[in-house]
Amino acid sequence: MLSNYKGNVAIIHDWFSGEFTGGAEKVFKEIEQIIIENNSSYEIYCLVNHLKKNYQLNQRKVINTSFIQNLPFSKKHFHKYLPLFPLAIEQLDLREYNLIISSSHAVAKGVITSPDQLHISYIHSPMRYAWDQMNVYLKYSSYTKSVMNFLLRIILHDLRKWDYLSSVRIDKLVANSNFTAKRIKKYWGRNSSVIHPPVNTKQFSPRKTRSDFYLSVSRLVPNKRIDLLVKAFNELDFPLIIVGTGPEGKKLKKMAKNNISFLNYQDDLSIKNLMESCRAFVYSGTEDFGIAPVEAMAAGAPIIAFKKAGILDTVKCINSKAKRATGILFDEQNHKALRDCIEYFEEKKLWLEFSSEDISLWAQNFSIDIFKKKFTNLICKSIEDFN
Repeated sequence: MLSNYKGNVAIIHDWFSGEFTGGAEKVFKEIEQIIIENNSSYEIYCLVNHLKKNYQLNQRKVINTSFIQNLPFSKKHFHKYLPLFPLAIEQLDLREYNLIISSSHAVAKGVITSPDQLHISYIHSPMRYAWDQMNVYLKYSSYTKSVMNFLLRIILHDLRKWDYLSSVRIDKLVANSNFTAKRIKKYWGRNSSVIHPPVNTKQFSPRKTRSDFYLSVSRLVPNKRIDLLVKAFNELDFPLIIVGTGPEGKKLKKMAKNNISFLNYQDDLSIKNLMESCRAFVYSGTEDFGIAPVEAMAAGAPIIAFKKAGILDTVKCINSKAKRATGILFDEQNHKALRDCIEYFEEKKLWLEFSSEDISLWAQNFSIDIFKKKFTNLICKSIEDFN
């Protein structure tokens, strides 16, 4: 039992930004909650912390940061210090801890530990911008046609080498999806356990009667491919509601026709109501897991999504042999494939073939309780094996 564990624990996260919190931060909070519920002594470490004071579950808990916290312009532009991230994370002094748990999509997993310390790392993703999505990020960066583009490629080349070497130091790797596990195997040559992220599925209540609009909830950034949704619905005449903010917002709004509505930021209650009412939730990006589609399923919404990556863990396609399907998947990541999929969905009136209750029931497999049970068991087993 973890409650019998008497060692000191350090929880490491990449960074806490005041501008955005997402799935990685939700995972961190549940890992912290596991430690709190088991009465273990713990401390938190990260590169920078720019969150409001009320974020922590334990209001008295100090978040320890690296030297990047105090560098000029760190609050708004800490990402500009990317070349210093590996050095900064390695300077954290963790000698007094028996168990280190890192929550990493960048460099948190690179902390230095001794042979007497157990390091478990929950991997949201090997660094996307250093590996398979490097050219996508560089294409949409502000340095596309400058010398800085070449310098960034050199920086990312060195970062890839450090990313691989630092992965060797981890005792136990946990991936957030089978897709991430494949990427870990590809880039680091290591096997990993798969534990899906916690989703607050219990906050949603599926409705039998739904409206006729389609819904997207996402940050408006290039890799989410919201542009494909806009292009597809520009050629259709069905209503689409897009919730989210980001640097792509202005461009996407200029592209969109009148049947597409942008609601910008919405609070949790508004998103809950939209997910419980929409005809279907549309998703055209490639995500390592994808929490929003699972939330939509918990709300009883069928999913229309690109057939790749983490979505394969969460959505059961109606065109497969899966019982109690939860959505329909299209094969190619372009607006024509998406448009054809939605037209097929409408022509066949497929929404009538889905059961909101069954979809919501399937989504409970990704609940917070299940995550906490699986991750707690993994910690206990890892401690046992390590000792």
